[in-house]
Amino acid sequence: MNKDDGHRIEHDSMGEVRVPAHAKWRAQTQRAVENFPISGQRLERAHIEALGRIKAAAAKVNASLGVIEEDRAEAIASAADEVAEGRWDAHFPVDVFQTGSGTSSNMNANEVIATLATERLPEGREVHPNDHVNASQSSNDVFPSSIHIAATAAVTRDLIPALDHLATALERKSAEFARVVKSGRTHLMDATPVTLGQEFGGYAAQVRYGVERLRSALPRLAELPLGGTAVGTGINTPTGFSAAVIEEVARTTGLPLSEARDHFEAQGARDALVETSGQLRTIAVGLTKIANDLRWMASGPRTGLAEINLPDLQPGSSIMPGKVNPVIPEAVLMVAAQVTGNDTTVAVAGAAGNFELNVMLPVMAKNLLESVRLLANASRLLADRTIDGITANAERAREYAESSPSVVTPLNGYLGYEEAAKVAKRSLAERKTIREVVLESGYVERGDLTVEQLDEALDVLRMTRP
Repeated sequence: MNKDDGHRIEHDSMGEVRVPAHAKWRAQTQRAVENFPISGQRLERAHIEALGRIKAAAAKVNASLGVIEEDRAEAIASAADEVAEGRWDAHFPVDVFQTGSGTSSNMNANEVIATLATERLPEGREVHPNDHVNASQSSNDVFPSSIHIAATAAVTRDLIPALDHLATALERKSAEFARVVKSGRTHLMDATPVTLGQEFGGYAAQVRYGVERLRSALPRLAELPLGGTAVGTGINTPTGFSAAVIEEVARTTGLPLSEARDHFEAQGARDALVETSGQLRTIAVGLTKIANDLRWMASGPRTGLAEINLPDLQPGSSIMPGKVNPVIPEAVLMVAAQVTGNDTTVAVAGAAGNFELNVMLPVMAKNLLESVRLLANASRLLADRTIDGITANAERAREYAESSPSVVTPLNGYLGYEEAAKVAKRSLAERKTIREVVLESGYVERGDLTVEQLDEALDVLRMTRP
């Protein structure tokens, strides 16, 4: 390797390449850096970790099967562990928008690990990126496997716990607000009463169901195409390699990983990623509903609903003194919008599987892993910086419930639908309560109902539990 003005010369099958002298990567990575100066976005940290886990496991299994020497395998595994731990992230410079198979990033991992491993061996002993680090592997099975490992880890370790945390916070508020009665709303119009606790219980259920949806997708997400190599046939892979590597990765990560039931499906299609992304989109849609409801209920303080108070977190305007905005729910809405857009990208990319390979793998990985990360972070923020600090304006909420014309609904059984509708319209027109209109209209005198029956029928809290 000849050094030249801060660079060194590396070579690959296409010839020589100038590489920065400090870089742990080699020729193929440098070609990718020069070929894809597109977005400046690199692989997610979880994705680099997954590549490191695969390379470490493959080295150990290759040594046990006699494919590479024990000392080389130990050096590779040690270097790969450091990559997995994040010590060499700065040496993964390849743009997300690259070759569709992820070959550039697989070779980036191979080259960095080869350099680090060579430094661990006696002088004169080298580790080759292809012959040793990539032994018994292909980008076509390693790179998609790394996506599935990273996504499985992110969903199980980050997102599901974050959603559980949010659901628990919502359930606490549901219990706290169990007797805070308010007007229900359908079509954004007054409806029969509900409790604030019932609404928050519904939000908690949405989040819990999101966890159920994620868990239902996990068995397919955790299937790995490792061992299929180039096209799914497993060419150049020794017998037992794939099962042993997957078992080793599962052991080191603690993830419920398994070998693909059909390597041709696993090689040519990425349906499990599309499925998982769809579940993330559903969760995002649910968070959108929750965040918007919170914004509506907290609107005001004078001209909105003002049924609840959100924690004051920061000034809301550069010109209007004292204004405070629902900043966390707004951030959650933006996250949900991003996740929905990411899902569209994943779906379009998932449809790009041609014969034995999907050729939009890196962008699928980037969008899926970003969605998981954003949803996990936003869910915890929503729980800790908004839900936990919500208080109810119980008197105002009850006033809405009692003044809503929809509380006439229980009187249908006494007056009939059409008479009850007349009462509701008169209540609105004359700005009187339903009770006042019923008493003034002579229904009690005619014997349609008693005062006791009227009071019982118009008990707004009782209406929430008929």
